[in-house]
Amino acid sequence: MTATARPVEPVGPDEAIRWPVWRLAMVIAFAAFMSQLDTSVVNVGLDTIAADLGASLDDAQWVANAYLIALGLSLPASGWLGRRFGAGRVWFAALAGFTITSALCALAGGVWWLVAARVLQGLTAGLLLPAGQTILGQAVGPQRLGRVMATLGVAVSLGPALGPVAGGLIIHSGSWPWLFLINLPLGALALYLGRRFVPRGRPAAHPGRLDWPGLLMVSAGVPLLVYGLTAWGERGSLAAPGAVGPVLAGALLLVAFIGYARRAARPVLDLRLFAGRAYAAATATAAFTGATMFGATLLFPLYFQIGRGTSVLQTGLALIPLGLGTAVALPVSGRLLDRFGGGMVSLFGGLGTVATTVPFAVAGTALPTPVVLGLLFLRGVAIAFAVGPAAIAAFKAVTADQLPDATTQVNIAQRIGGALGGATFAVILAGRLAGGVDAAFQTTFWWLTAASILGLATAAWLAAAERPRRDDPTPHERQLPRSH
Repeated sequence: MTATARPVEPVGPDEAIRWPVWRLAMVIAFAAFMSQLDTSVVNVGLDTIAADLGASLDDAQWVANAYLIALGLSLPASGWLGRRFGAGRVWFAALAGFTITSALCALAGGVWWLVAARVLQGLTAGLLLPAGQTILGQAVGPQRLGRVMATLGVAVSLGPALGPVAGGLIIHSGSWPWLFLINLPLGALALYLGRRFVPRGRPAAHPGRLDWPGLLMVSAGVPLLVYGLTAWGERGSLAAPGAVGPVLAGALLLVAFIGYARRAARPVLDLRLFAGRAYAAATATAAFTGATMFGATLLFPLYFQIGRGTSVLQTGLALIPLGLGTAVALPVSGRLLDRFGGGMVSLFGGLGTVATTVPFAVAGTALPTPVVLGLLFLRGVAIAFAVGPAAIAAFKAVTADQLPDATTQVNIAQRIGGALGGATFAVILAGRLAGGVDAAFQTTFWWLTAASILGLATAAWLAAAERPRRDDPTPHERQLPRSH
């Protein structure tokens, strides 16, 4: 640890959150915003990249896909790395790697060079969010975690929402390398702030050896499953080449890991956390609400472009109310989470997502534009209450030294849930477009409503699981001794 980056003392149940904690949260959120922005900022420039590098659009699509797949490759290792080196050191190394690989992307002279650089960039970005969540969770303690973690949620929600707008403006006024060069000054500033204010963390006393068999199973299984589900959505059929094979292989690897982890002394992911009812319910809710959130993230741009005939830039601008509603409501949801629990807050958000989806299912593309924008803002508010509190509830249900495993597992659940939701709604929409655009969107929005109701059901389970029972173990009582 440097002399300037000191640990932040955990906040007690009756203490106000002090400025050093908020400052730490803002630094972590700033870095998360950079990595989340990159998940969508490049998409609007794929045509330009393909033309400039003399590649086909199918090849250029791998510039986006490679980044998303690489996010899943490094994610399973983040828990062990945090225990071995300290979450702050992992975060700092990932941020430095993300900044350097952004420069490599900008210097790419061919499409496959760019794809390779995007893989490296995604590997580093995959560590940033769970490491940052672990740092904040260990710094603030469970009693005020909702308020502080909501700051990180603002960055996570605004990044993908503003990405298409930022990418459109960059492509319109400059050249595609600036999609990546913009990360250099931002990364340098984040590194400076991180060196000053982010504690490096203490490695675990007995982190154990890295579980290579488990890591290989999860690190291959997650991206294969996510890629296969994404390909299913793009091609419209699970039987299409590039879809069924990865889905089956990814699912089999993850099932094999679950069986392996039950016997291993120290698996790369500690699945014993699921013995806690609140943690299991919160992770399931995070997965289901993630499916509806990311599925809608795919559906609404198509609704504007295909259903309402808007341009890419106009679509990005029209979607700003969605991200803005989430950003505005997240601090409120975090405060309510600390007071009433993640289940009750997520239940309220689930009701909001259902209420703001039904009008699209009923009226389709006939809704007036002001009504659409208003509904998107309200949906963003609902998402802030439905999605973030579920994940934070999972973090509140474990001890500080279990956080590296918890943040990794919740992020994996959200990524798989998001890929499944996106693929499902894309296939439903594509299969019904031949019968009429308006009818296709109405049917798809009814499916989104049904998925939102499933998220509502898991939120009710979480609310019930958070009610204390006499025989419920505390997080410290649930923590079993690990083999060294």
